Amino acid sequence: MVESRKSGASNPRVLTIMKQAIAVNKKPFPWLKAFCAGIAAALPVMIGLLFGNIEYGLLAGMGGFTYLYVFNIPYALRAKKLLFVILGICLVTVLGTLAAPYPLAIALLMGIIGAVALFIFGALRIAGPSAIFFVLVFAMTTGMPAQPELAPLRAGLVFLGGTLSWIIAMFGWFFNPHGPETGVVQRVYLELAVFLDSVGTKKFNESRHRVMSVLKEAEETLAAGYIPWRPTDLFNRLFVLKDHANQLFLYVLENFSDSHAKIPLELGKTVRKMAHSLDQKIKGESFSEKIIQPSEMDEKVAKLFTIVYDADAIMNEPTSKINQTIRISKPSLKSIFMGAFDKNSIVFITAIRFGVITIIAAIIAFHFGFVRSYWVPLSCVAVLSGSTIVATYHRAIQRGFGTILGILIASLILAMHPAGYIIAFFILLLTFITELFIVKNYGLAALFFTPNALLMAESTSQAKFSFAYFASARLIDVIIGISIGLIGVWLVGRQSASSRLPHLITKTIRSQAQFLFILFSDQGEGFIASESRELKKMHTNIINLITLYTTASGEIPVNQKVIDYYWPVIFSIENLGYLLENCSKIRKRPNLSEETHSQLLYIFEMMANATLRKRSTSVKSVPEIADFPSIQSEIFSLQKSLLKEG
Repeated sequence: MVESRKSGASNPRVLTIMKQAIAVNKKPFPWLKAFCAGIAAALPVMIGLLFGNIEYGLLAGMGGFTYLYVFNIPYALRAKKLLFVILGICLVTVLGTLAAPYPLAIALLMGIIGAVALFIFGALRIAGPSAIFFVLVFAMTTGMPAQPELAPLRAGLVFLGGTLSWIIAMFGWFFNPHGPETGVVQRVYLELAVFLDSVGTKKFNESRHRVMSVLKEAEETLAAGYIPWRPTDLFNRLFVLKDHANQLFLYVLENFSDSHAKIPLELGKTVRKMAHSLDQKIKGESFSEKIIQPSEMDEKVAKLFTIVYDADAIMNEPTSKINQTIRISKPSLKSIFMGAFDKNSIVFITAIRFGVITIIAAIIAFHFGFVRSYWVPLSCVAVLSGSTIVATYHRAIQRGFGTILGILIASLILAMHPAGYIIAFFILLLTFITELFIVKNYGLAALFFTPNALLMAESTSQAKFSFAYFASARLIDVIIGISIGLIGVWLVGRQSASSRLPHLITKTIRSQAQFLFILFSDQGEGFIASESRELKKMHTNIINLITLYTTASGEIPVNQKVIDYYWPVIFSIENLGYLLENCSKIRKRPNLSEETHSQLLYIFEMMANATLRKRSTSVKSVPEIADFPSIQSEIFSLQKSLLKEG
């Protein structure tokens, strides 16, 4: 009976993974981005053809992979991010050219490149394909004729192709320089409208968490888009609107968290209209005249209307009349990397695992003498790029089916021996379709990315092979690479995240206690809480904790009881961190008595100790924190969330 139950439990799990892997999401097609990606990849090849050297064009086309790292982020950040991507691709081109004659060096460098790229993207939380294209470019250059003296030339051509992608990616700045910042502030107000409608309903906490998340995103986006030597009227307005949204959110938390009555629907309608006016760039109209206020309302609701109308004024008044100094605070790169460079950081652990497994895959491929052996570790890298174990299985399934069909497409194309502008056309078409479908399903993208990569790689080799050769050789490479990736993840990372949750939760709770202490005690003249090392430490711990929990929830086998238990704990920790961080921006804060501090620190240490020992804790009375009842309430909620048996 036990065995049959286990079998019955595992089969649905396998079926679920299969269904999730082949599911096509409903995100809209990114037509413009896909077209630009195709141009960025194919235009260098066309230019090479015009100058009578397609090989140089194909090398420059590898720099076109830079455009695949374009996402909807502020142009100031986009410019820096893409520049470093270009430099990174040039560096791996040089390394690949120099290491080409040495198989062991190729294997080691492939793992190191993948691990470093994955760590940087993970630590900085940069959206994008992460390490895969750095490893791909490195692998492709190792497959070229071994001519170390050509390293500068190859890197220069790649740089030119990457620069072209940079120009295409930055072209939108001329038409809408603050488009990403405007979009995220608009989403803040749309979520705020839903949040206002949720007051007094069961959806309050869920909506509260969404607003908190988008406010954090808005703060990070605006910080990334800030150019101190080039402030603009629109950016200043967006920054003040974000701060005002935060003020509105905190006021609702302080005054309506325990309310069982709904607030007037007119408030939500007003905020929605304001959000849409941002998108439509409507100026000079006051929506407060269009929304009829309720005939009767209490003092708290009246204050809410005042805050909302102040936001409306910010949207329509000249920036010179807005009395607020913009202060951007963001952690240094050193503190970010040091926070991620920790034995309990899942980013660091994942990067090490990624590098080691990739090296093993490359050594196996070279040892058994596969033709174009780098396709084995490349398939392994594609599988390892999944953010969780479940995502890795999804990638394996998607990569398997997509690549098998993609190899057939590539074999048919290469069997026709395309040349000249036909190659450029196929690169444009395949890149366009890849970017079009990558948002839908990775497997669909792999269906077209595979023949594109093969076409670019094999066109530089000048070798002519049959359809049967390509189909059989690449299929074997893919199957072996996927198998190595899955085995490696299964052996190394099955329970690595969930086993670290208690320790990191303990560490985070203690860092919150330290930050709370400095917030409500006299730290002397000139002390700025919002720039303190205690805040940075708490912020880093919370980010690492959320990443760790996400990874743990995707493990196989997953301990659902543990995941369900820790969710409210992490929810409360994140909420408390948000409240404490916002409190640090307020200059006038009460100095609590020694007795109150002792009680608070005792409560935090009780929670931390109970988490570390995996024991339930008792709920203590939380002393009052004047003017900040929401912090007091969240500490109480965190205690209650730790009551259940883990």
